[in-house]
Amino acid sequence: MELSEAFSNTSDRNCTIESFKKEFYPIVYMAIFVLGALGNGFSIYVFLQTYKKSTSVNVFMLNLAISDFLFISTLPFRADYYIRGSNWIFGDMACRIMSYSLYVNMYTSIYFLTVLSIVRFLATVHPFHLLHVTSVKSSWIICGIIWVFIMASSVGLLKNGLEEKNNTTLCLELNLKKFKELLVMNYVALVVGFLLPFVILTICYLLIIRVLLKVEIPESGLRASHRKASITIIIAMIIFLICFLPYHALRTLHLITWNKDSCGDNLHKAIVITLALAATNSCFNPFLYYFAGENFKDRLKYVFSKDHLHRTKAKCSLSFCA
Repeated sequence: MELSEAFSNTSDRNCTIESFKKEFYPIVYMAIFVLGALGNGFSIYVFLQTYKKSTSVNVFMLNLAISDFLFISTLPFRADYYIRGSNWIFGDMACRIMSYSLYVNMYTSIYFLTVLSIVRFLATVHPFHLLHVTSVKSSWIICGIIWVFIMASSVGLLKNGLEEKNNTTLCLELNLKKFKELLVMNYVALVVGFLLPFVILTICYLLIIRVLLKVEIPESGLRASHRKASITIIIAMIIFLICFLPYHALRTLHLITWNKDSCGDNLHKAIVITLALAATNSCFNPFLYYFAGENFKDRLKYVFSKDHLHRTKAKCSLSFCA
């Protein structure tokens, strides 16, 4: 659950954490919104331009970009909530979607990055024995399973709606009566949603290093394949360490040490920062597409080439282009 916002309707409403969130969240969320919308919007466009020549890698990257774009679209509403001093004006259903979208994005991103790293690794080490696993059709099936699994697992978050308190409409905040349920959900999400993928990613990282150190790669095609596999796993590992690890660690620590009679400002502020870092994964992922996507650089150059722009202008009417 969203621990940076949880329990703030208790005694810590009079602590400095509320003013800190009001100053910190709007700026960070809007910065992530602008950068993430540009990066993921262009990425989705490029992937769709090359859809007929799509590969399993690009299928996973396309789904990752879609997940990021859907989450990014909610950030202006979050920013507005904190600008108004934790007062929600967009209705109950929109409130329920906010927390749901955050965790669907976080854990679909984790699983897409993990599966992407596995596919890259398998295609490098066993390129001919696992062709059926890395086919485009299999990739779409795997993506569908991830979407259904994460969305179904997070459906409990849709139960958390608005709460009226002191003439304000609270959202993104939880009732103290749900503390035990929250603790259980945290442990499940920690193990299944983060630790398991992180261990798998670490194993892939170590194995790819072992392969690169042991095997001499004479052919340029194989060298390119190994390089892209290495870049994919390294960038995924960086995103895990910067975006996901700090948040999961501090979220668990906060739950274990939480005391309703104490502000816990320092830890609470740290969690606010780590939650923002978790949201920035949407800004880091376009680097993965650029450096490790199949023909992404070439297609991006073509999309912005003069010939392509001229053809695009010729196809659309003046009113549509405007």
